[in-house]
Amino acid sequence: MGLRTADEYRNGLIDNRRIFYRGEQIENLLENPELAIAVDHSALCYDLSHDNPNLAVCTSCGSAYSAFYHVPRSLDDLVRRGALIEEVSRRGAGTIVLKEVGSDALFALLRSCRGQGLENAQAFYQRVIDKDLAVAVAQTDVKGDRSKGPSAQADPDLYVRIVDSDRDSITVRGAKTHTSFSANADEIIVLPTRAMGQEDEDYAISFAVPVATAGLTLYVSPYSSGGTNSFEFPISSEHKLLESLTVFDDVRVPRDRVFLEREPRAAGHVALSFVDYHRFTAINYKQPLLDLIVGAAYLIADANGISKAGHVRDKLAKLVIWAETVRGLRDLAATRAFEGDQGVWLPDPLSVNIAKYTFAHGYHDAVAMLIDLAGGLLVTGPGGEDWDNKEIRAVLEKYYSAAVPAADRLRLLQLIAELTARDYGGYQSVLATHAEGSIEAEKMQIGRSYDRRRATTYVQQILVD
Repeated sequence: MGLRTADEYRNGLIDNRRIFYRGEQIENLLENPELAIAVDHSALCYDLSHDNPNLAVCTSCGSAYSAFYHVPRSLDDLVRRGALIEEVSRRGAGTIVLKEVGSDALFALLRSCRGQGLENAQAFYQRVIDKDLAVAVAQTDVKGDRSKGPSAQADPDLYVRIVDSDRDSITVRGAKTHTSFSANADEIIVLPTRAMGQEDEDYAISFAVPVATAGLTLYVSPYSSGGTNSFEFPISSEHKLLESLTVFDDVRVPRDRVFLEREPRAAGHVALSFVDYHRFTAINYKQPLLDLIVGAAYLIADANGISKAGHVRDKLAKLVIWAETVRGLRDLAATRAFEGDQGVWLPDPLSVNIAKYTFAHGYHDAVAMLIDLAGGLLVTGPGGEDWDNKEIRAVLEKYYSAAVPAADRLRLLQLIAELTARDYGGYQSVLATHAEGSIEAEKMQIGRSYDRRRATTYVQQILVD
């Protein structure tokens, strides 16, 4: 098939997938106004292949394929991947778009699988690039009582598990949560969520199935819905990310789509291999969001006429330090990249996790500073209907002008309200803490990745001298 167009991607979503949204079953994603926004947002990946092929398209043996799926074999490959992710996120107003996550999982499988599982992963990877498919990733199990492992849960279905197997297939049951893009992807890759003991072997699985597979049901979250009024919702009226509870009710998986089967020793390695790429994706797709926050802070300070105040300059400097620290660590993660298993390169885990921690740890302080600079109009200002009424607009233009005309100031305030005070802002606030792993998970990975020998050896040398 080769590279698909955005419309070919959209048409591929019209099938028998089973989706529930806001309490109702959805027959056609494209006919639901809120879900169609998410589809259009994800279609940016396909537009980018045609708008900027130098960045978004690779060739092999004369065939073109999406650069999102180019397996990193060098430092330069990872630098290019970072630039690609940042560019598509910039088009998506600082929100992850589609192919980034699925490609993270593919790289992890190609790096960490062995034997028949690796052969199956290689074949699935080829299918993805040949057909230019969109792939979602279901990793986080619902987990139940987190003090207990998978096999110790009162309900055995709180982690996805094998309930039957034969020569041709395995049958799985259970549920994953936080599954981004599940409703508007072509395929779903299932990964283990954690390291497992021998007693958990039925849960140590990885596989891929089409979204329109019998027994697979998606319950899509309504969060980050925003609204269609572009004055009040300048971001979420155009951009939306779908997340789901992904339920496997005795789903049959052909054996050629199974990458890991009852291999508890390998489960943790596969899970962490995905994290190595997924957090690198995070610190690249967050770059435009950093620019949105810092740029909005500068502009609203100018608009309100407060940019010369000492406390304002202090806040702006702190925002720049935060944003540029994350950017510098992102660059360092690529320049410290190294070759991993089976020739697949990976970004430096230490730099990646410090960058992600720095972003997440500083996010809420950054939002608080932006709110302080913007003022109370974020929640008390006029709405889109007011602005569309010519008689009312004249009043608003008179009384809400400041160092800039009211039109410029109010539109900027609506953007900041989206980033900080509305549904989209709350959604981003939770993502900052938990997406791509929690702050605590990042600290744990920093501890695992840091080689203390340089520091401790130096101390020991001083002591000996």
